[in-house]
Amino acid sequence: MDTRRTHRRTRAGATLLAAVALLIPGCSSGTTTDTANTANSVAKEAAAALTPLPGSTPAALTRYYEQKPAWRDCGTPGFQCATLKAPLDYAEPSKGDIRLAVTRKKATGPGKRLGSLLVNPGGPGGSATAYVQAYAGIGYPADVRARYDMVAVDPRGVARSEPVECLDGPRMDAYTRTDITPDDTKETDALVAAYRTFAEGCGADAPELLRHVSTVEAARDMDLVRAALGDKKLNYVGASYGTFLGATYAGLFPHRTGRLVLDGAMDPSLSARRINLEQTEGFGTAFTAFAEDCVRRSDCPLGRAGTGPERAGKNLKAFFDKLDARPLPTGDADGRTLTESLATIGVIAAMYDEGAWQQLREALTAAMKEKDGAGLLFLSDSYYERDADGAYTNLMFANAAVNCLDLPPAFDSPDEVREALPDFEKVSPVFGEGLAWASLNCAYWPVKATGEAQRIEAKGAAPLVVVGTTRDPATPYRWAQGLAGQLATARLLTYDGDGHTAYGRGSACIDSAINTYLLHGTPPTDGKRCS
Repeated sequence: MDTRRTHRRTRAGATLLAAVALLIPGCSSGTTTDTANTANSVAKEAAAALTPLPGSTPAALTRYYEQKPAWRDCGTPGFQCATLKAPLDYAEPSKGDIRLAVTRKKATGPGKRLGSLLVNPGGPGGSATAYVQAYAGIGYPADVRARYDMVAVDPRGVARSEPVECLDGPRMDAYTRTDITPDDTKETDALVAAYRTFAEGCGADAPELLRHVSTVEAARDMDLVRAALGDKKLNYVGASYGTFLGATYAGLFPHRTGRLVLDGAMDPSLSARRINLEQTEGFGTAFTAFAEDCVRRSDCPLGRAGTGPERAGKNLKAFFDKLDARPLPTGDADGRTLTESLATIGVIAAMYDEGAWQQLREALTAAMKEKDGAGLLFLSDSYYERDADGAYTNLMFANAAVNCLDLPPAFDSPDEVREALPDFEKVSPVFGEGLAWASLNCAYWPVKATGEAQRIEAKGAAPLVVVGTTRDPATPYRWAQGLAGQLATARLLTYDGDGHTAYGRGSACIDSAINTYLLHGTPPTDGKRCS
């Protein structure tokens, strides 16, 4: 298992069917007039900035801020666990509490302890506690782990913190197989029915919780954790969606913000439709990079040396079309075949990390030439976090729950999706159609969105570091530029390369800049570039 795979989820749709803010963003230099008009209207809508909260603690929240964690052994060597309480509704704390799962690994020394370093791998829906126990708490640079207690809290609705649940394994299997490129009214109705079934399942599990899993509320929970840990300021490393969570914290509590690293940044000023369109473009860019690398290799099933990425994309799309009519066998114990939707997710999963490109070539070769869909099904299952027994984590459920609460739907009807298809297919001929239809899922959500697109300025915060990767598929580089341009004290650090996020992925330049910032408080020069 890739212990860093939770880095792969962003705010736009961790699943094609549940991908509202995760699999989808907006405007490129080659946008159509309609898209440009949409971008302009979005800019006007997002003119407001997130307002900081008062510096004093409201009396109704005092008991939460005065909590002391009762640390206990939690079965993972070196780690302790605790449970903290947070109000379900910050506006009405008397409505009841929710439980937040927290874990830490104490600083190992030597050197003066710098406090706690909270980490979040993204999503929304990625388990931060699992991530710190499986990777960050043992894999972050030794100097960082020596000086900081490594800490994580699962955001509300995620993993061990009051998880949102929607569908059981068999029903989730059926959901992930749903055709996301409908050819007629019957298939469109089936897709809408799948979205409704998913939404109804989430609403039936915990209807009140579903109204209170927003990013703003999760950021307020982090301040409770900060207080419980005894830290005056929050030090934090967030990846992907975790950058939106961290930036939101900085916007709400700028004077309690310490050293923040926002890696694979999201732009909070964008609407859901623009997020979805721009992320589609990001995956298109990533596929071009993959295709150019693939055709230079003897085992590439998409073309030979000299084949352009456009032709390679047409070959892949033709393969998807064949699967739409006739899925491939996989040898799966539960009898699942490889459908177009599952194959598309399998390819998208490999776009997050160029280290997976060889695995993708092998899986595509097996499927396209040997009629064996097992490899692509495996990639799809890893993306959905489905285990061999057919059980799913709550990643997909939490992803939709947070996304659909944070922003109004990208689309309200199938007709709106059809009107937007040319824009999506223009930025990604391979993925555009599927990702456009994937953006429809929040239209049927059981609770209305409470958030909106807005700038985050965090005036008064200490210097923050925003990290962007030039060919990041899930969080396009322009998002990092956008966030850095909003945050009053941000320094933009750029990685010229492929894959999603940059810290700890092999660039000594990136790692050195971030480690220096975390250990000494010295941020990189604004605009610094690494390769």
